[in-house]
Amino acid sequence: MSELAERSPLILVADDVPANVAALEEQLTTLGYRVVSAADGPGALAACQAQRPDLCILDVSMPPGSLECDARDTGFEVCRRLKRDPRTARIPVIFVTALNDTSDRVKAIEAGGDDFLTKPHNRQVLSARVRSLLRLKFATEALEESYARLRELEQVRDDLMKMIVHDLKTPLASVLASLEMVLDNDFGPITEPQRRALGDAESRAEELLTLIEDLLEVARIEETSLALERRPVAPGALFAEIMHEWGARFHRARATATAAASEDAPVFEADRALLKRVFGNLIQNAIMHGGEAVTLALSAEKDAGGGVLFTVADDGPGIPVEFHEAIFRKFERVRKADAPRVRSSGLGLTFCKLVVEAHGGRIWVESVEGKGSRFFIALPAGAGAPPAA
Repeated sequence: MSELAERSPLILVADDVPANVAALEEQLTTLGYRVVSAADGPGALAACQAQRPDLCILDVSMPPGSLECDARDTGFEVCRRLKRDPRTARIPVIFVTALNDTSDRVKAIEAGGDDFLTKPHNRQVLSARVRSLLRLKFATEALEESYARLRELEQVRDDLMKMIVHDLKTPLASVLASLEMVLDNDFGPITEPQRRALGDAESRAEELLTLIEDLLEVARIEETSLALERRPVAPGALFAEIMHEWGARFHRARATATAAASEDAPVFEADRALLKRVFGNLIQNAIMHGGEAVTLALSAEKDAGGGVLFTVADDGPGIPVEFHEAIFRKFERVRKADAPRVRSSGLGLTFCKLVVEAHGGRIWVESVEGKGSRFFIALPAGAGAPPAA
């Protein structure tokens, strides 16, 4: 058999009348297809499982053999079994039968058949249906193969990213330690310009360390369920810690920040460390993208569901509506042609979303371009409570 013939589609013809099989075989062979035949239900199933044809043409009334069904329904039973088996479920099935009742067509559809023709069939119609179903099958297989390759490439990328990130963390820790020793005058006095330059280098190294931790944390959350160390958290106390820890950064960035928790804001259960990193990412984004002297306002209040609703608002450039969902996806960033370039991994908001959802909460943004942004975090008051509406 030639290489071209081996590559041509293989079609199964199942019919208990030899003359019908011969007629279909002659037509399909003329069209360039390879043909395998069967004379009963078990034979059709065996041929499909052994040779995996690209398409099946089934008669309905055939000897059932071991299928334990009525002879009038053998083709339907064969089709049902093919569609239930993952190995043969993608094979298109055309019923070519003398039956022409509406109930028979309904049975064909319910069995998973792809087309239904009555005998004597029109040769041109059958040829067209065969070509159409084969094109659809091959296109679907090509799409699935492309998707599988894409998933493999994504896995390779993620594995490479994690390997590189792990390798970066140790030398970066050494760099930070060395910078800290120099700034503490452990190697002798330094001038004020040198101190400013080294301080800026230390800040950038700390940003890189935060990025590495975000990468590792996002990968860990995606691969396994996040184990939360839940403890009671008071919104006012949480804000006090955040304002204290970010005070120096606010001063360097000439940012104005306020925080207020209403009297009815409830104590809730959360992983305090992870939640502080969520607020840290939101504050960091506001400072990075907000321009000079950005103003930030943090607030907390009781929401309608009895949980707590946090708001982080800024007066920065805002976010176009079409990006409101995209910014929470991994590696997604808002890109504007006239905006200054900023260092951003596109992971900060992904991390925020994963952590908030692990707490049973919800995070979203409301923003109008040119009029600032408001990020909302709704968290339930107790562990395991449903997300606030």
